Amino acid sequence: MNDLTARFVDDRQRRRLERRFGSHVGEWLADLPAVLDELASQWRLRLEGPAPHGRTSVVIEVTRADGRRGVVKLSPDSGLAVSEANLLMMWSSSRRVPEVWDVSVPRGAILMEFIEGDTVAARGEVPPMETIGSLIAELHGTEVPRAQLLELPPLASRVQFVFDLWGREHSEGRAAEMIPAAVMHRGFTRARELSDSEVDAVPVHGDLHPGNVLDGGPRGLVVIDPRACLGDGAVDAVDWALWKATTREEVEERVDTLSRVMGVDGGRMMDWVRAFAPCMAVAKANRGQENSEEFDLLMELSGGAYAGR
Repeated sequence: MNDLTARFVDDRQRRRLERRFGSHVGEWLADLPAVLDELASQWRLRLEGPAPHGRTSVVIEVTRADGRRGVVKLSPDSGLAVSEANLLMMWSSSRRVPEVWDVSVPRGAILMEFIEGDTVAARGEVPPMETIGSLIAELHGTEVPRAQLLELPPLASRVQFVFDLWGREHSEGRAAEMIPAAVMHRGFTRARELSDSEVDAVPVHGDLHPGNVLDGGPRGLVVIDPRACLGDGAVDAVDWALWKATTREEVEERVDTLSRVMGVDGGRMMDWVRAFAPCMAVAKANRGQENSEEFDLLMELSGGAYAGR
C-alpha cells in the first residue's frame, strides 16, 4: 500500500478485504485516497481518520460543515453499499439505525450519522433477550412500501452466500479436521428448506450478531451493517440465541423469550439455530476454541459430534 492509503487502512484490514473480494482489491485501495478527497469535497467533509472496519468495507470518521460527526463507509462492491443504505433508510423511522445522509452509488460510499458507543460484542455482556427481541421486532415492524420490499433479494440468496463463505472457511482452516463435511451440508439443507418455507416475509438484517449492534447510551441499541434481504424474521435472532450460551437449556430459554417477544414461531426459530450452528462451530474451531463448552454445544445442536474426540 502507498503511504496515503496507509493513513486509512492497515495491513490487517487489507488482508481481510483481499480474502473477501480477491487480490484485485489492491487497485481499489490504491485509489482510495483520491476517492475520499473527492467525496470530502462533494459532501463538504473534514476527514478525521479511520474507524473500526468490517470484512467488506473501510470506514472513515468525518466532520460535516455544520459540525455534526459522521462516517463515510466505502466498499469495493458498490452493490453492497447501495443495499445497506436502502435498508437503513427503510428502517429510519425506528431510530434503531444510523441516519443515512447521502449515498454515492458509483463510489460504493455511504455518508451516515456517527453513533457514539461500543458494540455489544465489545462490552461482552449478554443483554436481556426481551431487549433484543424488542429491538428486532421494532425493525421488522417498520412499515415499508411493498414496492421497496420487493427490491430486496430473497433470504435464500443470503443463505447460499453464508454457507458458501463458511464452507470455504471450513475447508481451508482447522475446522476441516473437527467438523465433518456432512454436518455442514445438513445445516445448509435445513437453512435452504427454511428459507423456502411459506411465512410472512419481512426486511431481514441478515447479519445481526452482537458485533453489529451498538450501545448508543441514551439512544438505546443501534443496528449497523445490514445484509438486506426479504424473508423469515426469525433468522435475525439466531446469533442472540447462541452467543456465549453453553447449554441447550439456555438456548431453548432464549429462543422461547425471543420468539414470544418477536411474535414468531419458536420451533421454527430453533430450526434456524440448528441450521446455522455448524457455521458458528467452524468459526470457533478456526479460532482454536474447539475445547470449549460453547463449541460442544454448537456441535450438539448441529447434530454432529466433534470428530477429534
